[in-house]
Order: sequence, then structure tokens, then C-alpha cells
Amino acid sequence: MLTTQAQREAFRTDGAVLVENCLDPAQLARCYEAFKWNVANPGPYHFRSLDGTSLQTHIDNANPVVKDKLDALVATLPFGKVFQELWGSEHVWYFAEEVFAKEGGRSGRGPWHQDTANLPWAGRHWGNAWITFQAIPKKNSLEIVRGSHLGIQYDGASFSNADDPTDPLYGDGTFPRLPHIDKDLAADPNAWDVLSWSVTPGDVVFLHPRSLHGGAAVDAGCPTRHTLVLRFFGDDATFRALPMSNPRYARNGPLFSEEMAKLDEGQAFRSPVFRQIA
Repeated sequence: MLTTQAQREAFRTDGAVLVENCLDPAQLARCYEAFKWNVANPGPYHFRSLDGTSLQTHIDNANPVVKDKLDALVATLPFGKVFQELWGSEHVWYFAEEVFAKEGGRSGRGPWHQDTANLPWAGRHWGNAWITFQAIPKKNSLEIVRGSHLGIQYDGASFSNADDPTDPLYGDGTFPRLPHIDKDLAADPNAWDVLSWSVTPGDVVFLHPRSLHGGAAVDAGCPTRHTLVLRFFGDDATFRALPMSNPRYARNGPLFSEEMAKLDEGQAFRSPVFRQIA
């Protein structure tokens, strides 16, 4: 087994777990090469709404030009086996990558959000593998609200208003508005039960994407955080249509939208476009 019973239980109840030394140096180097290529060659889903603000971060998703190479890369990594264990799923499929580049010690925190607000995902068997290539102190690391993957589905964050991280993605009443978690924590450090870890290169944070999560800011003591997120799903993964009120995300979400249009509400999340790795 690549995970312990305690880690498997933590993922299922808390929605996130740190697995230390998950990647060996060669695997980590291959992941970093993929990250650097992606940053140098932005895809059509490169996110620029926060450019010029205190939250400016290079964010990109599911670059189609590099899909074949990443499909091949994930087959060389241990994540199929890890997610089989964390989920108790017989099968594992790879969805796509997401990259984050925070540099210069100036990028503020990534707003709290749930990936399932803007991607048409439901079910227990979803997981993100969060890989960073620098040693990251806990105060600059990814943060997750413990157990939130089992709780309320909130509206998404628009990621376009640096002054209001709860600015809604839809705002149509389908989902309740995001709470202002940072403001709550400033008033009461115990207002939310937040998980976070210091991370050494080779360690991987695994989280359920329905968890409320966000990335802490970089600063002078930790000026750079390069992160590659690889996303996976298993047997208990289903399609859940998104609200129609935001044209960019209407029903199918922005990624693999043609494939998503072929799926019905509640149908098993499957498509030949996604590589099966276990």
C-alpha cells in the first residue's frame, strides 16, 4: 500500500491529506518540466482576470496542446494506485492539469473556492494531486476547510474582483454565496477548521475538489510557489449540470465542453477523451 489507513480515513473525512515522499526525484523532475512548458506556452484557458491586481497569478487549465504528453506522464506516476486506495475505487481516470505560478513574493492568496462550482462534477471519487516544486512553509501553503467536501455547495468565486473574494460566479440563487473565510478568520482564528501543511518537494497534497480551498500568499520569505495540479476521477464520479446563468460555464463548464454536452444529469462521468490509468 502507498497510503496508510489513517491517510485513507483522513481523505474521506477531512477531504485532504498530505502524503510525504510520494514522488521520487525523477518523477518530480518530469512534473516540473511539464509545469515549465505549460507556463511558457499558455493554452486557451489561461486565466488573466486578476492580472494587474495584488492577486496576480499565472493560472492555466487543460492545455490541449500538451494533453498527449501529460496523459503519458501520469501513467508513470503513482497516482492511479494512490487514488485507488484513497477512494476505494477499482478504476482511476486522469482528467487534466492546472498550473499556478506565484512569483516575486508579491502574489496574494488565491480566493477560497470549490472546484465543483465551475466544473460539472459530483460523486465521492474526485481528487486533485497538488504538487509544488519549492519547499513551502505552512503559512504559504495550500489551505483546506476540513470536511467541507461533505457540506454545502457554494456559489463559485468569480476570481475577477481582487477586493471581494466572494464575488459570485453565478449570483442567480442556485447556490448560497461563498462565506468570507479570510474575514471570519481575522476576527476569530477558530471560525473555520483549516488544514494546511509545510510541503517539501516530493510531498503531494491530495484533496477532494469539492473542498473549500485556497492558496496562501507568497511573501519575502517564500517568494516563489510553482504548483502543478493533476486531477483524477474514479468509479463514483458523475456528471452534474452547472447553472445556465453564466454563459462561460453554462451546463457543461469551459473544459471539454463538447464531451460534457454528451452526458446526462447523474450519468457516470466517462469519455474516451480521458485516459484510464488504473
